[in-house]
Amino acid sequence: MHKVYLRPINVRLSQVAIGAKTDIAATFDGMAAQGVTAVLVLPDDPLLTNLRRRFVEMAAKYGLPSFFGLREAVEAGGLMSYGENFGQTHFRAAHYVDKVLKGANPAELPVEQPTRFELVVNQKTARALGLTIPRSVLLRADTVIE
Repeated sequence: MHKVYLRPINVRLSQVAIGAKTDIAATFDGMAAQGVTAVLVLPDDPLLTNLRRRFVEMAAKYGLPSFFGLREAVEAGGLMSYGENFGQTHFRAAHYVDKVLKGANPAELPVEQPTRFELVVNQKTARALGLTIPRSVLLRADTVIE
C-alpha cells in the first residue's frame, strides 16, 4: 500500500456569475482587480459554453490559465479541460431514441451516467502563459494540442 501525503495549497475560491455576453469584459476587469490567478468554468453553464471563444480571449488578455469541463473550450484556446466525452454521450442518447421509437417506455429505461472522461491540454496556450505542464499530466492527457 502506498501512502499519499497531501499538503495545503492555499487556494481561495470565488464564485462569479455572468448573466450576459456584455458582462464578460467587466467580470474579467473585476477578477483582475481582486488578484484572481486562474479561472475554472463549470461545464453546465450554457452561456459560457456558447461564448467560450470570447471567454478564452479574455482569459488570454489577462494572462489567466483557464480550466473547463468541455474540450471545445480548450480547442478554442483554453488551457485544460476534464469532462465527459460528449460525442460518446450523444452516441448513447441515440440508443435511447432508438429504443423509444421501437416502443420502449421512456420511464422504464435506466438512467446512464457518463463513463468516458477525457483530459485535454493545450500546450500552445501553456507556452503563451509561460507555464510548463508537468510531463506526468501530459502523459495522462487524452489529447495534447500543440
